[in-house]
Amino acid sequence: MDSELIQVISRIVHVATAIVLVGGSVFMRFALMPAAAGLGDAEHEGLRERLMGRWRRFVHGGIALLLASGLYNYVVVMMPLHEGDGRYHMLVGIKLLLVLVLFFLASALVGRSSALQGLRDKARTTLSVMILLAAVIVAISGYLKTRGVPAAAESTETAATAARLLSAE
Repeated sequence: MDSELIQVISRIVHVATAIVLVGGSVFMRFALMPAAAGLGDAEHEGLRERLMGRWRRFVHGGIALLLASGLYNYVVVMMPLHEGDGRYHMLVGIKLLLVLVLFFLASALVGRSSALQGLRDKARTTLSVMILLAAVIVAISGYLKTRGVPAAAESTETAATAARLLSAE
């Protein structure tokens, strides 16, 4: 398969998965939770169990897809373009740390561990924090995607490429 096609597919999988997971979180926080507030305790608990049973598969599968496609996009596509670009790698590092916190919260919310019950008991707050983290991650990603490759990084990349070509001879 053509490497450009793989890159495009990887990017589509990454963005589409993020859209589904963030959109699902926004839906739950701002549409489903207020609508379910009028249910009795037994009905509410039944709905929560059925919902989380289904949503859990999306969360776990989505995390796997985001990790795989994100790693591919960074290592194969972006890292070579941004060799020597310290700001880029710093922001990607910050983004990765925020992503790990977001994945933890999402897993805790759909999980069954009694140690994390407090996060599920405060699902409204947990979802709000998750949505805020997702917005910051999207903002960092948008900035990194549109800022381009700075001239200093381009010249470093050109020098590194030339050095590799010379050492191959």
